[in-house]
Amino acid sequence: MLYPLKFNPILKETIWGGNYLYKELGKGDKPDAKVGETWEISSVEGNVSVVSNGAFKGNNLSEMIEVYMGDLVGEKVYEKHGLELPVLIKIIDAQADLSVQVHPNEKQANEKYNAHGKTEMWYVLDCEKEAKIVSGFDKNSSRAEVEKAIKENAVEELLRADDAAPGDVFFIPAGRVHAIGGGNVIVEIQQTSDITFRVYDYDRRDDQGHARELHVEESLEVLDYQAQENNKTPYEEAINTPVNLAKCDYFTTNLFSFDKKLGRDYYFLDSYVILICTEGEFDIEYEEGEAVNIKKGESVLLPAAIREYFFNPKSEKATFIETYLEL
Repeated sequence: MLYPLKFNPILKETIWGGNYLYKELGKGDKPDAKVGETWEISSVEGNVSVVSNGAFKGNNLSEMIEVYMGDLVGEKVYEKHGLELPVLIKIIDAQADLSVQVHPNEKQANEKYNAHGKTEMWYVLDCEKEAKIVSGFDKNSSRAEVEKAIKENAVEELLRADDAAPGDVFFIPAGRVHAIGGGNVIVEIQQTSDITFRVYDYDRRDDQGHARELHVEESLEVLDYQAQENNKTPYEEAINTPVNLAKCDYFTTNLFSFDKKLGRDYYFLDSYVILICTEGEFDIEYEEGEAVNIKKGESVLLPAAIREYFFNPKSEKATFIETYLEL
C-alpha cells in the first residue's frame, strides 16, 4: 500500500556552500563540509532519490513510479512524463554569491539540447541581514548592451537586486537572468532540468588565476531582456488556508500555515503533491492510525491515489509549501 514517501537528501558540496544545512536542518553527517545544496526529491539521471521511510525504504523514485505509475504521480502526469518526476526540489545554502545565470525555456531546450527547460521559484527560508536576490534586469536592456557588459565585467550594473527576507518568494521563468546572493538559504522548486548558462561570475579567479567558464553565446540566445516591475512575488500569509505563490505550466505552489488539525483532499488533482516543511513540525495522517512526521527542512511526496490527508501540528504553528502539477 502506498503512503507518504520521504527520501534521503542528496548532498552537493560546493565552493560557495556552508554548514547551515547540517547545523540547522540536520542534513548529512559532516559538520565541516561545505554543502551548497541538497536535492530533496529528484529523478534526475544519476541523482535519483531513494526512499528513507516505511516498507519501500531503499527503493528509488524511478522504481516507485515504474511500479505504481499513475497511483503515485497521477494518471495524466504519468502519461506525459513517464518515469520522470517533472519537478526537482532543492534546499540551497549560499554562503557566497552564486554566479549570474539564465536557463532556456522548454522549446529552446527541446530543440537544441533534447532536454527540458528550466522555470523555477525560490522561497527564502532564512537569510543574513544584508542578503540580496538578483532577478531580472533593472531596466529594459538589449543583446548588444549585455554582451558589452560581459566583456567589460560590468554586468552587475544592469541587474536588479532586491533585499531578501525570510518568506520572500521569487518566481524565475526561463529566460530571466538571476543569482542567489551570499547569505541566503533558499527552497527551490524547479523543472527537472540541469541546463544552466553562466552569464557572469564577478570576474572571480581560482587559485591558479583561472576564471570560471562563461556561456556567453548560449546566454545571449535565451535571455529575456525586458525588465519587470516587481520581481518579488507579493502575497499575504494566512492561517489555516492555502495562499498561492506560483502557478505555471510546470508547477503550482501554495503556502500553508496552520495551528490546528486540518484535512486536505487532493484526489481530484490527479497529481502527486510534494510538501516541504518550512516551519515547525506536523504529522501527515493518511489512514486510520497511520501517520508520517515531517519537520522543518524535510520534504515528502504524497501519492495521488490516496484520497484524503489530515495535517496535525506538533508545534504551536506549522508551515509548509505544497507543489503539484495541474494538467
